[in-house]
Amino acid sequence: MGWIGLDLGTQSVRAVLADAKGHVLSRATRPLASHRDGTRHEQDPQAWLTAVDAVLAEVGATDLDGIAICSTSGTFLLTDRAGRPVTPALMYDDARAAARRDQIVDADPDRWATSMQPTWALPKILDLDLTDRRVVHSADFVAAHLVGHPVATDTSHALKTGYDLIADAWPAAAFDKLGLPLAAFPEVVRPGTELGRTPDGVPVYAGMTDGCAAQIAAGALAPGAWNSVLGTTLVLKGVSTELLTDPTGAVYSHRHPDGGWLPGGASSTGAGVLTELLPGADLDALDRAAHPIDAVIYPLTKTGERFPFVAPQAERFTLGTTSDDLQTYAAVLQGVAFIERLAFEHLQTLGADPVRSVSLTGGATRAEYWNQLRADVLGVPVELPAVPDPAYGMAVLAASGGTDLTGTARRMVRVDRVLEPRGERLDDLYGEFVAELDRRGYRG
Repeated sequence: MGWIGLDLGTQSVRAVLADAKGHVLSRATRPLASHRDGTRHEQDPQAWLTAVDAVLAEVGATDLDGIAICSTSGTFLLTDRAGRPVTPALMYDDARAAARRDQIVDADPDRWATSMQPTWALPKILDLDLTDRRVVHSADFVAAHLVGHPVATDTSHALKTGYDLIADAWPAAAFDKLGLPLAAFPEVVRPGTELGRTPDGVPVYAGMTDGCAAQIAAGALAPGAWNSVLGTTLVLKGVSTELLTDPTGAVYSHRHPDGGWLPGGASSTGAGVLTELLPGADLDALDRAAHPIDAVIYPLTKTGERFPFVAPQAERFTLGTTSDDLQTYAAVLQGVAFIERLAFEHLQTLGADPVRSVSLTGGATRAEYWNQLRADVLGVPVELPAVPDPAYGMAVLAASGGTDLTGTARRMVRVDRVLEPRGERLDDLYGEFVAELDRRGYRG
């Protein structure tokens, strides 16, 4: 007995096989490549299938109880009616159609004026020929490969394609104004719904986006619990019983599979800037030697910020000075921690429950100093889940079979360690950092 979670990331496909008690029985990964050209960012969807077949073979995809898949939020492609790809995959951060955002907002200002972002899927779809074609998210494409026929999508992956989560329907009137045929968009189901079965009879369940998958892996599924995913970028997810409305458009919410909402946002900052600023550096050694310094780097790899504020003009900057790799490393870490703190402050102004604890997931959790720094700057305990992988979150979702995800996670998710804040919040430097964001006009 066991369930497999698949995570279709930007740089790799990962699989985790887990049993009913949450023990990881096996795991596998295969690399992925993508192509960037200015504002364009694409992947070959056929490469997903090759990688998925390889990881499933490696983890031992026999005698399974279910599979669920997560992928990057907003990544999609077009297929023909038989499910064959007719375009490359347009990635979640592809900004080729940013100028189309205003056209979408004009079609339904009440719906999209404070929610639609330039890199979401819908602006890009406007420039594509949808005649006899289907919009397919990356997780849907892989699920169709596994079951042998086109499948429905889930409410989580459909969000950035324009799906109305409140009405639980595609916005037909707005799509009509935009010239978008409803027939090109898939049926939408709740996460955990069975989409079909593999030739071996294994159920494939509708998944969620990678940020939500990481939240499941962290067990942060009750109000007051939050998950912060730090990898190439920073993604925050929490739980609220009521839908949070953000007039700035920085915060958006997924549906909680058990009811209620999963508010949060995805920042353009994160660990990705370390590769650019410190190429070839031994990051593990830098982390062991790091300590607080009187400098901070706002760690953007490209122009534009999405969360905790929307600022297309935002650029990386440094407050103070750094004289070597160690200081640069420490300044980047402080910049990410400050953005994380600002994000939680913004969420609470919108009515989110006070933060009781934060579960940390993502590749950056390997950095012990960074983990402790984040606890210090946030001023709350941070929990390190035993298996902080989005793929594991999908194994948990598959195990739930679409019912009582929160209870299933409670049985399967374990916390490895808890780090308490030490009172070193760097308040003065944080205040200077926020003031600089305001001086540059990034926060409105």
